[in-house]
Amino acid sequence: MTVTRVRSAQNWMRALASQYARAREAYPEDTLMVLFDIDGTILDMRHMVCHVLVDYDRAKRTRHFHGLTVEDVTVHENQVEGLLAELGVAAATRDDIMSWYLTQRWSVDAIMASHRPYQGVLDVIRWFQIQPRCVVGLNTGRPEGLREETLRSLNALGEEYRVGFDSDLLSMNAENWEVGVPQTKVVGLRHFQDAGYRIVAVIDNEPSNIEAMIEADEECEILFLHADTIFESQRVATPRTVRGQRYDITSLVSERSLPEHVHFVWHGVNDAANLRQMLTSAVHWGECDVRIDPVGRTVLRHDSFEATPWRRDEECVSLHEAIVLFRRHGKGLKLDLKQGDGMIDRVIDLLDEAAVAEGDIWFNGSLETLREAGFRRLAEALPGAVIQCPVDFLAPLILSVPDRVLAILTMLRGWGINRVSVSWRTQRKRQIFGRLTGWGFEVNIYDVPDLEAFLQAALLLPRSLTSDFNFPTWHYFGRGSGEQGDYHHYELLAAVRETRVAQAD
Repeated sequence: MTVTRVRSAQNWMRALASQYARAREAYPEDTLMVLFDIDGTILDMRHMVCHVLVDYDRAKRTRHFHGLTVEDVTVHENQVEGLLAELGVAAATRDDIMSWYLTQRWSVDAIMASHRPYQGVLDVIRWFQIQPRCVVGLNTGRPEGLREETLRSLNALGEEYRVGFDSDLLSMNAENWEVGVPQTKVVGLRHFQDAGYRIVAVIDNEPSNIEAMIEADEECEILFLHADTIFESQRVATPRTVRGQRYDITSLVSERSLPEHVHFVWHGVNDAANLRQMLTSAVHWGECDVRIDPVGRTVLRHDSFEATPWRRDEECVSLHEAIVLFRRHGKGLKLDLKQGDGMIDRVIDLLDEAAVAEGDIWFNGSLETLREAGFRRLAEALPGAVIQCPVDFLAPLILSVPDRVLAILTMLRGWGINRVSVSWRTQRKRQIFGRLTGWGFEVNIYDVPDLEAFLQAALLLPRSLTSDFNFPTWHYFGRGSGEQGDYHHYELLAAVRETRVAQAD
């Protein structure tokens, strides 16, 4: 495999995706590795600088750094003396501050309290970690003595993203701080290659490190990505290098590379236009909201007729028509039952008349709407269907009184509920998702606002993921459920332009 010539202006995440795809095609049985630097690449070191300086004020009872934020830190962590001058700190005080800073910046407390990842980088790492026969390695200039603290802090940061780092995949500096870092990077590169990993890409923020590793890349197969954050060495033009700042998961992950065992659901398939789009798409499941209209017909509609009165020109799609179309196109039908009494048996009868396979039926309903009797009726009539309810009302309790919540969820399971649903907008959603899956519950994630959130949710590997599919760059123009008459609208020319730019990159 050879690395295609890359342009510095190219989107670096798309370049990384293309490089990985080429490597996997060329070496289908090899274990591939994407190799990350840590400081300035995964971790935004401005947080450490800010933390240690503010801690100086706390310890010395001074006010030199009152109001200091990470946005005020504009220098590399090795050039803090220049920042002190910019901040107007008196020259007579700088030596004492620098002495404190150099002593404290790699203390255990500083490492654990102040390290923060760049936005999106853990999503990128997670994506590679869930690929078959692919690992993420770490190649750092940090001294070997910080191995334990480094792993502890990184794993604490990565836990909610389901990202983990292993000591065997961490190469560190055998020397002291700032000693021979470019050579250390070469040693790390060769160490992983000797261990049998095929390194396909290296991400580092220091140009001098990249330059050294390029010289060591004898087969010229590695793509180098310069994290254009804050760096110390002089930027130089190097081959097989692409530069970028934003870890954009939407540029890395394509529709074709989505996790295959996650069920994706097109939300709000309530009107004829949305129905046509969903049925002709590659998405298997479509979710329809079901209500009984004022004259007794079972129709697709999100809002109640009391909250949003019907109009004389309104044409609701009947549930019968939707069932026929879904079955004709071989799609799975998810029904969000907005009413309980009088509706459940009617829906069961319609599905039975159309001979819909139970594996293609999915019910969703709130506890207050369907209640115990409704869920038990669905489970009795269609034991092979997915029966789901949202549990967002339990979110504040899941992490605080887990035993009590588990008892409630176990009760719900006894009613026939075999999947629970959590909104992406829920606070601490990743921890809640982890707790639910840890208890053995299948989880659906819904209410994802855009493509980035959709991909972030997919990386958690839920059992299912529900979205409006308003993703123009993927040629999906989902309208949404029509809640309160609100639909997604698209500018055709803008959507076409956005797609062409994506394809060009």
